[in-house]
Amino acid sequence: MPKKEFVIKIKDLKTDIGILKDFELSIGKIIEEWEEEAGPTEFPTIKDLREWDFKLLQRYRPFYMPFCDVCCLCTFGKCDLTGNKRGACGLDMSAQQSRIVLLACCIGAATHIAHARHLLEHLIEKYGSDHPIDVGGINVEVEAPITRLVCGIKPRKLGDLEDVLDYLERQVTQLLSATHTGQEGSNLDFESKVFHAGMIDQVGMEVADIAQIAAYGFPKADPDAPLVDIGFGTADPTKPVILVIGHNVPPAIEIIDYLTENGLYDQVEVTGLCCTAHEITRYNPKAKIVGPISWQLRFIRSGVPDVIVVDEQCIRADSLIEAQKVKAPLIATSDKNCLGLKDRTNDPADAIVSDLLSGKTPGVLILDPAKAGEVAVRTAIGVAHKRKKFKAIPETSDIIESAKRCRRCDECRRACPNDLPIPEALAATIEGNLDELSSLYDECVGCARCESACPLGFPLHSFIVKAAERKLKEERYKVRAGRGAIQDVEIRRVGGPIVLGEIPGVIAFVGCANYPHGGKEIAEMAMEFAKRRYIVLTSGCAAMSAAMYKNEEGKSPYEIHPGIFDAGGIVNVGSCVANSHIAGAVIKIASIFARRKLRGNYEEIADYIHNRVGAVGVAWGAMSQKAASIASGFWRLGVPVIVGPHGSKYRRMLLGRKDRKEDWYVYDARTGEKVYVGPTPEHLFYAAETKEEAMVMIAKLCMRPNDTTKGRSIKLTHYIDLHRRLYGTMPDDIHLFVRTLADVPITMRDEIVKILEEKGWEQNIVPDPTLLPRLIRRRG
Repeated sequence: MPKKEFVIKIKDLKTDIGILKDFELSIGKIIEEWEEEAGPTEFPTIKDLREWDFKLLQRYRPFYMPFCDVCCLCTFGKCDLTGNKRGACGLDMSAQQSRIVLLACCIGAATHIAHARHLLEHLIEKYGSDHPIDVGGINVEVEAPITRLVCGIKPRKLGDLEDVLDYLERQVTQLLSATHTGQEGSNLDFESKVFHAGMIDQVGMEVADIAQIAAYGFPKADPDAPLVDIGFGTADPTKPVILVIGHNVPPAIEIIDYLTENGLYDQVEVTGLCCTAHEITRYNPKAKIVGPISWQLRFIRSGVPDVIVVDEQCIRADSLIEAQKVKAPLIATSDKNCLGLKDRTNDPADAIVSDLLSGKTPGVLILDPAKAGEVAVRTAIGVAHKRKKFKAIPETSDIIESAKRCRRCDECRRACPNDLPIPEALAATIEGNLDELSSLYDECVGCARCESACPLGFPLHSFIVKAAERKLKEERYKVRAGRGAIQDVEIRRVGGPIVLGEIPGVIAFVGCANYPHGGKEIAEMAMEFAKRRYIVLTSGCAAMSAAMYKNEEGKSPYEIHPGIFDAGGIVNVGSCVANSHIAGAVIKIASIFARRKLRGNYEEIADYIHNRVGAVGVAWGAMSQKAASIASGFWRLGVPVIVGPHGSKYRRMLLGRKDRKEDWYVYDARTGEKVYVGPTPEHLFYAAETKEEAMVMIAKLCMRPNDTTKGRSIKLTHYIDLHRRLYGTMPDDIHLFVRTLADVPITMRDEIVKILEEKGWEQNIVPDPTLLPRLIRRRG
C-alpha cells in the first residue's frame, strides 16, 4: 500500500525536562499492508534482476550493427574500435555499442519520468494529493499493474505516486552514471542495465497516464471510447485555429477549458499533432488530430494554424523558425523546450497578447498552463484576421521554375531516409505534370533532410506537399479516442484463450512515424491480423497511422473493428505514456487469469509472460530514444519487438539462433526435467526490411512453449499461410515448431508430415515451461 507520514505538531508543551514550543514530531512513513505478501524484488536496484536478464541474453545474444566505428565520448578519442581493438578506456566495440543503447534508453526513460513528475506536480497542485486514482471504476481493480509489480505498492491517491517517482529518478541517475568513462566494462551488463531502464520507463509511463486519467476524466478502460476526427482536412480553416504539439497536456487542457468557460469553443478550432493530440481528444472528443509527428512541417507551412503551442518531446527544434515563416505566434509552455524565448509567465495576460498581436515578439515562454491557455485563445482570435492563413507552401509555377534550375546532383535523394526519387519527380514537373511529385507524399516522413541537402535551398518537402494538395485536404478519417487501461473482466475472458494459444496472439503497433513506405502499412498490418482474430492494440503515432486508411465503404479500421480487448478488436490505448496499458495487460494475464502473485514478483511474472503469452510489439516507424526505452521494457518482460528497417540504426538486435538446439530448453515445472521447446519465440528484437517480412515474423514470434496442441495448430496455420501468400513458399523451419503430430494443422497434415519425415523430426512433450528452477513443483 502507499506510504503515509504522520506528523504531530505541538504549540506549547510543559514536561519534567523543560518547556517545548512549536514542536513538530514526524513519526515517519508507515506502509499499509495489502492482501498480497511482499515479493522478492520490491523497488529493485540495478542488480536485483540481473540474473533474469542474463537468462534472456544467453538465449537472445546481442547482434551488433555499429553505426559508427569510433568512440568520441571522452578527450582520449576518437578511438578506433574496429576488429578486436579497444579504446583508451579499455572498452571494445560490443561494450561501446551496448553503452550507446543504454544512453539512448536512459534518455527515453528520463523523458517519460520527467514528464510524469511535471504532470503529477501540476495535478496535485490543482486537484490535491488526496485525489483518488480511478482508471476504470469497478471494471479495473488492478489499477496500476506495473507499479505493483515493480514497486510493490498499491497506489490509491495521486500523492501515493510521488514515492514511485522518487525511486524512478534514483534509478535513472544510477543507470546514467554507468555510462561514464571507466565504469561498466561488460557488454552484457550494459544490456542488463538497458532492460532496467526499460522497466522503470514503463513505470514512469504508467504513473503519467493513470494520473491524467484520474484527474482529467479521460476514458476509463472504455472499449466504446468515442470516435474522433483525424486528418489534415478535418480542421476548419475559416475559424481561428490553435495547433498544439507535444506530449504534456496541461496547457492544451487549459485552452479547451478557457474556450468552454467563455462560450467560444464552437468559434475556434483546437487541433493537435503527436501525443498531445491524443490527449485533447481523450479530454474533449470535439478536438481534432491532424496527424502523427511527421505532419509538423506540412501543417505549419500550410498556414492553417494561427497560433502554435508547444509543450515537450518530439517537437521540431525549428518550430519557432517555421512559425515565423507563416506569421503564426508561438507559445512555448515547458522548461524543457524554451526555444530561446523570453519568460513571460509572470506578466499580465493583456500585455502578452498585445505583444503577440502587434508582432513585437514572434513567441513567448509561459510556464503557467492556465495563462498559456488564455493567451493562446485570445491571440488566435485576434491574429486570425490579420494573418489571413498566410502560408509558406509554394505555387505550382514556383515548383516548375525550380525544376528548371535543378542541377540533378541527387543530393536530396541521398539525404532522404527512404531514398525517394525526388530529382526524377521534380524533373517531370517541367512539363506541368505534378503526379510523380504527388506520388511521393504518402512515403515522405516529413524530416526535410532533402531541403537541408539541396545546394539551391529549394523547399522540396513543400513542393511534395503542394503537389499532393488535393489529397491532403481530403484527409478525413476516424480514430477511436485512447481508452486507457484494459478491463479486468476483459482479461478474465481472454486470458485462457491467449495462454492456450486459441487466440493466436496479442500484437501492439506502437512508436513513431519513421516508416519505410508510409503509415498505410500500419493500417494494412493491423487490419490483416484483426481479420485473423488476433488482438490488435495501438498507441502513439502508430495509432494515428492505423486510422488513416479507408475501405471500399469509406470506413477506417477503428470503425470496422470493435475497441474491445478480444479476438478481432483494434484497441487504441492512447498516447506514448498509454503504452503502459499494453504492458499492463500482459502482466494482468499472469496476475488475474493465472493468479500469479503480482507484488514485487517481477521475475516470475516475466517468466510466465515469456513462456505463455503470445504477445509481440511492432514499432514499425521507431525513431526516438523513447521508442528504444519502450522496447527495452518489453524485452525484460520477455516480449519480442519488431522494428522497421530504420530500427537497425539502434545499433544492435537481440537474436536467437534456431540452429543452436541447446539454447531452447526450459524446465518442466511438473517434473523438473529440461525439455526442448524449439525457438519460441525465436527473437527478442528484430529488424524487418519489408512489411511482408514483418507480418510473417509477427505470426512466428507469437508461438510460445505453453501453447496447447490446438493453439499451436492455429498459430502454425497463420504462419504457414502468411509465408505462402507473401513469399510463395512453405517455411523451411516448420519442423522446429511441431512438438507432437497433434500440433499439425489438419488441412495440411499430409504435406507437413512428409516434411517432418525428411527433416528427421522427433516427437516431444508439451511441458509446463519455466526458465526458473525455483518454480519447479517439487515432488514428495
